Amino acid sequence: MYTKEQFIAESGDLFSRCPGNRVDIPGVGPTDLFDPPLVGFASADDELFEEFKDGQAIGSLFMSPREWLPEAETVAAFFFPLSEAVRSSNRADPVRPSVQWLYARIEGQQFINVFMARLRQQLADRGIASCVPGQDERFKTRFEPLSGEAGEDFHVNSRWSERHAAYACGLGTFGMSRGLITPRGMAGRFAGIVFAAKLAPDERGYSGVYDHCIRCGACARRCPMGAISMEHAKNNVLCSRYVDKTGELYAPRYGCGKCQVGVPCECQIPALAAGRG
Repeated sequence: MYTKEQFIAESGDLFSRCPGNRVDIPGVGPTDLFDPPLVGFASADDELFEEFKDGQAIGSLFMSPREWLPEAETVAAFFFPLSEAVRSSNRADPVRPSVQWLYARIEGQQFINVFMARLRQQLADRGIASCVPGQDERFKTRFEPLSGEAGEDFHVNSRWSERHAAYACGLGTFGMSRGLITPRGMAGRFAGIVFAAKLAPDERGYSGVYDHCIRCGACARRCPMGAISMEHAKNNVLCSRYVDKTGELYAPRYGCGKCQVGVPCECQIPALAAGRG
């Protein structure tokens, strides 16, 4: 019988063996992009996955785990925390993304893609069917315009959301910048897999969508575009314009991430840290 402990151990071993996490960055040298990932689990039957189809969450495009894989039993979500070397480099300049951050955004995602493909193969070798929605040819997004007091904005309606899946799997809750605050903070990247082995779901240690956010406003102050406000959270139009500009300046890489570093939720849950203080 396949167990959660085996899944965690094997994925941890895969992380240590999978090529691409250590990158030789010109002018910087060999750099580890990510620390070992956190893993969370949810039942494929969790009612949250149907609730995500509401437009206030994701929208009508969203596909539940069994729509991706009819025999699905479990969803596993991974959070890959960015290393201190990457995070500290991006704290330094208040406007320009660091070269380490740019590599973590592009080469880092390439590493995650390889990791998830190999994880899927490991499950297949055990005779367990699986699907990685973010890499599936059926994945798509639709940008839906919004208008209101915050000005021009848009909502992303997609067939899968790594952040929402991670929320369902107990990995964390959202912050003002719309990132997910995990026990290792929000500076990192997510990936998810749906598979046909029944593993025990993790308890969600929260009941509210924003329970881990202390609304300190640090992410709003860090944003070089002023895309985050206390009143309206993040404006996707302003954020995207800035990220697109970095793509012009640093092609073939792009990124920003200023709202994820130099903030209380960079590498921890600030609400819990405040409680300990």
